[in-house]
Amino acid sequence: MDIPRFGLNRFDARTVDAFAADVRRAETLGWDAALQPDSQLRRRDTYVLLAAAARATERIVLGPLIANPVNRHPTVTASSIATIDELAPGRTLLGWGVGDTAVRLAGLRPARVKELEAGARLMRSLLDGEAVEVGAARPARLPHARPVPIWIAAGGPRTLRMAGAVADGVFVRVGTHCANIAAAIEAIRAGAREAGRDPASVRLGVVFHTVLVDEPARALAMARSMAAGYYEYSPMLFDPPGLSWEGPDPETLKRQHDVWPDFHHAPDVEASGRVVGFLPVAAADAFCLRGGPADVAGQLVAVLRSAPAPFDYVVLQPIPSPPSPDHPERGYTARMAREVLPAVRRALQAARRP
Repeated sequence: MDIPRFGLNRFDARTVDAFAADVRRAETLGWDAALQPDSQLRRRDTYVLLAAAARATERIVLGPLIANPVNRHPTVTASSIATIDELAPGRTLLGWGVGDTAVRLAGLRPARVKELEAGARLMRSLLDGEAVEVGAARPARLPHARPVPIWIAAGGPRTLRMAGAVADGVFVRVGTHCANIAAAIEAIRAGAREAGRDPASVRLGVVFHTVLVDEPARALAMARSMAAGYYEYSPMLFDPPGLSWEGPDPETLKRQHDVWPDFHHAPDVEASGRVVGFLPVAAADAFCLRGGPADVAGQLVAVLRSAPAPFDYVVLQPIPSPPSPDHPERGYTARMAREVLPAVRRALQAARRP
């Protein structure tokens, strides 16, 4: 089977120079993509960071994961990512989504599906060098247009179908259970067919929360927090795996136990996982990879082999977020690159042989 590009979306961003050096280190270790959240109240400016990383690297793919139409107007985002592509020609992508945490922390609401679609269409036209009617005196045009691919990150069925209709690629964010992944890919394909597109022309990526923690009890607690985070925003994802939520409402639990801003982003995901200790092990395993290197590698290979279509990108989001700086040998970035990814690549390569 095809071997995807493996991406990372957490880096040392204490300073711009530290970020560039950490992305360069990831490139040297063998990571294929460096993707940065666009969350203005939690991190430094995304495009300044990406520009510095572009100057410091040669091969690794760069881009925001994710940008949104709420904290920046789509014309601003199109201009910014085109500028990054000038610095890293042909190795950029634009991750686009509703902007949950980034906008909620600013007291704003995430984008609606129609807003997400309109922004994607506007940026696609601008990045292709087209003139676009925007209600100004003259059509808008991006003088430094670059053909950067737009990847929409999606988990809900309406967003997935819309992404299949308009995006160059789709980052699926539904956890690791085969039923949810299969349903997501079918929704993307259906959206493509409805728009008159070849479903095979829409590239696929996936984001997996990855708990690389050797102690089983700690790993399970963190995995439960990831499952709660998915339920918090997309409760329908519990249905295809046959799961149910038997505890209090997530918002009630967050208030009672001071879980902030949510179960995915709590500063102590082990503690937030203990809050939802009522969740079964099956729920934890339906929404993340967990355990030591051999466990994570085996689970990842199994998920990729069971998927109904190959993925171009697999983003392995570290849980918990690594400290800054991450340990050069024992930290997530290095351990995944040395102890997990080679085993996964070997297993997938072996599956390609007749």
